[in-house]
Amino acid sequence: MEPLKVGVIGVGHLGSLHAKMYARMRAVKLVGIYDINLKLSQKIAKEFGTTPYSSLEQLLSSVDAVSIATPTSTHYEVAKEVIEKGKHLLIEKPLAVTLEEAENLVKLAEKEGIKLQVGHIERFNPAIIALESYNLNPLFIESHRLAQFNPRGTDVAVVLDLMIHDIDLILSLVKSRVTQIDANGVSVISETPDIANARIQFENGCVANVTASRISQNKMRKMRIFQRDAYISIDFAQGKSEVFRLVDDNSKNVIPTMLLGQINQGNRKRIIIYEQPEIKEINALEYELTKFVEAVQNNLEPPVTGYDGLRALEVAQKILHKIELQKLL
Repeated sequence: MEPLKVGVIGVGHLGSLHAKMYARMRAVKLVGIYDINLKLSQKIAKEFGTTPYSSLEQLLSSVDAVSIATPTSTHYEVAKEVIEKGKHLLIEKPLAVTLEEAENLVKLAEKEGIKLQVGHIERFNPAIIALESYNLNPLFIESHRLAQFNPRGTDVAVVLDLMIHDIDLILSLVKSRVTQIDANGVSVISETPDIANARIQFENGCVANVTASRISQNKMRKMRIFQRDAYISIDFAQGKSEVFRLVDDNSKNVIPTMLLGQINQGNRKRIIIYEQPEIKEINALEYELTKFVEAVQNNLEPPVTGYDGLRALEVAQKILHKIELQKLL
């Protein structure tokens, strides 16, 4: 199979990482990059042995697919041009600023037969991959995503910058319709909320309590999942998961890392076990890009579709709307 000819649009911090990953992947040829900052483009191109294009049109005429890592406010216009040129695209989260923009992109990509993947990278975190063999059926989810202030990303609210990672993950885990959202947020150092908390209720009874901040002294990227007979702790920063489960005392094929205790309930004896699922040596971004390339080359549905990105954005926008309503009270 011929290598897929790819390009990167926007080579700031994240875009340069896309270029780095593509440059070392055998299944692709990094044809070139484009950034409105030509000096930056030339520097990154030299570093990864590719071509700095002086216009987006020139890059698109030379590739089969692209990564879009430009500021969120530019996603719609850039992605629209990419799709209209018939090129497949991975677009960093959030998909767009508004729901109308996101819906237009998803519909346009579908109409043109274009593969559209949204860059919700936590789906590819080793801590999440390690849980693939477990039957996750959350009843309550609590997540904290805290970061130190960085001017990069402040063109949008913290809900779209950070919280949307957890929103997407929660929606992928809870196979149910959202019925109620309550939220609060505060603008501290930017014009949009820098810290936010949301309570998301689902039709099946699950509740998710989600907190995100970009003005924290200490970094944190953790999620805790509570379900019938199990508690799962996920640390995205460390790429590690821990599972505490209740199983029948006579369960076969259970090899726990540690036995924590025993519960007697009538005639049914159950034991509490602790497991630390095996963590694979995975670079989340490289794995994400590999899956995008596979989707294009093998005509598969991307692992994070445009509709996934649209749904996450819809919930994020509802959270922002609730925050705005709180300010009026």
